[in-house]
Amino acid sequence: MTKSILLVGVGGQGTILASKLLTLGLMEKGFDVKMSEIHGMAQRGGSVSSQVRYGEKVESPVIELGDAEILVSFEKMEALRWLEYLKPTGSVIVNEIEINSTPILTGAAVYPHDAIEEIKKTGIPVSVVNATKAAEDLGNVKVMNVILLGATVKQMGLAEIDWEGIVRSNVPAKLVDLNVQALRTGMNLV
Repeated sequence: MTKSILLVGVGGQGTILASKLLTLGLMEKGFDVKMSEIHGMAQRGGSVSSQVRYGEKVESPVIELGDAEILVSFEKMEALRWLEYLKPTGSVIVNEIEINSTPILTGAAVYPHDAIEEIKKTGIPVSVVNATKAAEDLGNVKVMNVILLGATVKQMGLAEIDWEGIVRSNVPAKLVDLNVQALRTGMNLV
């Protein structure tokens, strides 16, 4: 059976790196894994999504509407925007942060400050993680993505994979210890 994880955020949040690390860990566990990513206007703070599908044999990297087991959102509004891709039995991990998009900054749209409450109204389990604050506490807000990765793999029941080894092999040497701390922090947040 193929399982699907959808990671969403805005440009510059490290969504793609988190997806890559997740993919490598799942491959290390022996799964067939397919990953696809959509950058959109990522460099301008636009929406970014990465789809990771894994199982014994994965035919397509694309997650259809209503097919994701887990939606990992690096920003609150993005969780609401991508919710229709989640299975009714799925769950959401959402970072407790609001990032105003260009339409919001220009007044063309209004930020849905109640995004988490709206998701909870659906009955879908939501784990709210303040990964940005946890990353600031570690001294570098940029490791928020690895904190969310840690929370995700813990919630998936895949903490036994050598995630620290994967982090050590795939981040710059000077940032390894910080990212390992971020991974552990994320695992302890859920």
